[in-house]
Amino acid sequence: MPAYHSTFLAEETQDSRTVGNFAILPIKTKFKGPAFPSLSDYDIIDEVLDLFRANSFFKNFEIKGPADRALIYGILFVSQCLNSLNIRVSHNEAVKILTNLSLENFAIPGDIGFPLNSLYTSPKDKNEELLLRQYLSQFRQELSSRLIERLYAEDKSKPSKYWLAFTRRKFMNKSL
Repeated sequence: MPAYHSTFLAEETQDSRTVGNFAILPIKTKFKGPAFPSLSDYDIIDEVLDLFRANSFFKNFEIKGPADRALIYGILFVSQCLNSLNIRVSHNEAVKILTNLSLENFAIPGDIGFPLNSLYTSPKDKNEELLLRQYLSQFRQELSSRLIERLYAEDKSKPSKYWLAFTRRKFMNKSL
């Protein structure tokens, strides 16, 4: 059975925004950044959260376009978020931990410390590098915010054990 790919691959056209080969997709977000506001109810963040548990079982993933690269980055970031939490973390503590994680200094494609440089093309110039860094910062903030909503949907005192069960899984044997 093949892994699940992004549904946003079909929406990619000649005028869609990409930096290197990473798709800059619209996001419905409350955080400031370069992403266009999403007009639909379903965006790349929802897709990452919906496909995380199913795709985390796969060690191989065929990349079909820039939207798949955004999906890969999102899945690896969710994995990193889950690894920073434990079963005893309350909702307020999780907000602090994941907010700090999403805002901390991180590597982007082309940087020496970025673990997926073989899959991503580096930005062409400083402007594209700044755009990608700002977009990924916005992407990470919104993703961690929505992840917290899902983790604590039933009980604010402890995260869902059905999400934390995936902390040992490594999608594509990679981590951020």
